Amino acid sequence: MDDLITQITAHYNYWMVIILMMIGLYITISRGNLIKKIVGLNIFQTSVFMFYISMGKVTGGTAPILTGNPDEVYSNPLPHVLILTAIVVGIATTSLALALAVRIREAYGTIEEDELLTIERDAEAAEDKI
Repeated sequence: MDDLITQITAHYNYWMVIILMMIGLYITISRGNLIKKIVGLNIFQTSVFMFYISMGKVTGGTAPILTGNPDEVYSNPLPHVLILTAIVVGIATTSLALALAVRIREAYGTIEEDELLTIERDAEAAEDKI
């Protein structure tokens, strides 16, 4: 039992990634409000960032600067660089999604998914009658 607890506490960052990922997925799937869906996607995205950053960490590793010591352990900087790029893309995606939500609200008067589907269905029914 102690070995299990040690394993769980040794990898708490991965457990947090799983918890955040499931929370983000649940919010995205279960909510009808477009803003709540965007927040859920951001939580999910943050969990992926945490996962990649956790994978890039090497215990006892230093920055990859050559010191001439052949026994030096280096951390891989590539996951961190990729995550910096992903953060910028994530911010741009979030801002675009929020802008689209504002435009949808202006056009239809709601950001609830079920109400938008009802409006669309009513519009299609009106076109079929004409």
